[in-house]
Amino acid sequence: MTQTASRTEQVPALFDEVASTYDLMVALNPGYQRQLQASARVLVEQLRETAPSRPVRPVRVVDLGCGSGASTRALETELRRAGLPHELVGVDGSAGMLEQARRKRWAGDVRFVQADAERLAEGRWDVEGLPAAGEVDAVFAAYLVRNVSRRDELLAQLRTWLRPGGALVLHEYSVRDSRRARAVWTAVTWGVVVPLGLLTAPRSPIYRYLWRSVVDFDGASRLRGRMVGAGYADVRSRSFTGWQRGVLHTFVGRAPA
Repeated sequence: MTQTASRTEQVPALFDEVASTYDLMVALNPGYQRQLQASARVLVEQLRETAPSRPVRPVRVVDLGCGSGASTRALETELRRAGLPHELVGVDGSAGMLEQARRKRWAGDVRFVQADAERLAEGRWDVEGLPAAGEVDAVFAAYLVRNVSRRDELLAQLRTWLRPGGALVLHEYSVRDSRRARAVWTAVTWGVVVPLGLLTAPRSPIYRYLWRSVVDFDGASRLRGRMVGAGYADVRSRSFTGWQRGVLHTFVGRAPA
């Protein structure tokens, strides 16, 4: 089996296995939702910068890799706090995670679509419910890009999804640029995350996969380079503070106006 086929077929299946207990894992991490909201605020800031140049209409935001809806909730909270009328489209490859997301109560125009990011990277956008090219004001992707083998292609495809001036915001672990960050990530994963995973999903390898996927992923400088190479402008990133310094980052780029 090729690497691409392996990721395409196995990653959504791994998340299907833990879908019923995933929200419990999120709840056991008190900073998880707060960190998502911090990156969601960055996305809202990008939208507000371009709002005066657009007709009065709801902004359309895609939450790619939405999982069970934690990132969608963060986006909804920050969009409502900013007073921005919006349409939110959550997209994920895992049917089990989307089932959990759809069970939640949503205040506004929120819908969910099943589509795998690996296939989107191949240009396969013929999925009912997905916005068309050039119709999206912002894309948010939390903990997604490192799970996709065709990263350059995915980033390029997402740029075509955005309106001119639209924003891409990535919320992602990246530790390759820092020996300290790699050591911290390894200690936290094997000391906290994997043991909790054994309690909530004892038969699943997903939390061991989580450790490996982050260790093997791009450094922050490499990911910014990928964004520039995919045609984004004003690319930048910032790291979170505390123990996540150098571990968790927010990346921002814009589709050229």
